[in-house]
Amino acid sequence: MQVGEVCNRDVVIIDRNDPISDAAKLMRLHHVGDVVVVEKRNGHCFPVGILTDRDLVVEVLANDIEPDTLLAGDVMSFDLITVRENEGLPEAIKRMRDKGIRRMPVVSADGSLQGILTMDDLLDLITEQLADLVMLVGREQRRESDRQP
Repeated sequence: MQVGEVCNRDVVIIDRNDPISDAAKLMRLHHVGDVVVVEKRNGHCFPVGILTDRDLVVEVLANDIEPDTLLAGDVMSFDLITVRENEGLPEAIKRMRDKGIRRMPVVSADGSLQGILTMDDLLDLITEQLADLVMLVGREQRRESDRQP
């Protein structure tokens, strides 16, 4: 299975020159824990960073920095790790684990933003697949018990 088959295509984005208060409002409005910071070129969005709810708490609030003085580009994570939409899901999960990240922007071959892969979405997918397996085992057990004299 490829990343593009399971990633969330609804990505909340923000420009690096937007205030972080706008980022926080977007996170609340869309019930997400991050916004992808993008640069727009030729009608496409290219991810340049990510700003998480944790970044806001740890980097801004915990340091008593006045939020109104900061832009998304001031606080975003610059060491952005992305994944191509045609990459295999197991490889993407391994990279997330190795890098200790919960979210990865999904990009096309030209680097433009296509979606986001999150740990929460992966857990939902795995849970759904496990539920399917449980149902399969239950059906098999019922079939076997129906065959017994």
